[in-house]
Amino acid sequence: MFQKPTVPLAPMTPDAAISAFAYLRAIQAGDVEAACEFASAEPRMPELLVDVAERIIVSVTALPDRDAGEPCEDTFALEALGRVFVTTLRTWEQSCPSTAKGIAEAIIGFAKEILTEDHEDVADVLRQLEAIGVGQALDAHPAPADAHPVRLTIA
Repeated sequence: MFQKPTVPLAPMTPDAAISAFAYLRAIQAGDVEAACEFASAEPRMPELLVDVAERIIVSVTALPDRDAGEPCEDTFALEALGRVFVTTLRTWEQSCPSTAKGIAEAIIGFAKEILTEDHEDVADVLRQLEAIGVGQALDAHPAPADAHPVRLTIA
């Protein structure tokens, strides 16, 4: 199983995190109609997807803590590849507003190839990442004290 991302999703709002992951899961499921609805409801979808991708990729490819010992050449290469991947997605996101689907497919591919184990489905990993991401967004943007409590169920 992948490690829990440690980089917070702030400044994303909970709504933005929910929208981005809903779009990712729609693309992963092949639900083009739902994906189009999510994308049209959130014109910043490519930007939100890159925000999510950065938090996932950096946490997986980052250099280990000093407590883990001396990093090897492969560790530095993995960290550099993570930075290049995120930079490429960021450049792609800025080039055209219709890039959301391609960015989503890149994130899904990363999750499938890097974050899943043999017995896991990429949809399960996306749900776990969504729970972490939305939780981080809620931590970064807590509801006002007088707001009604909202129960989030991520299925």
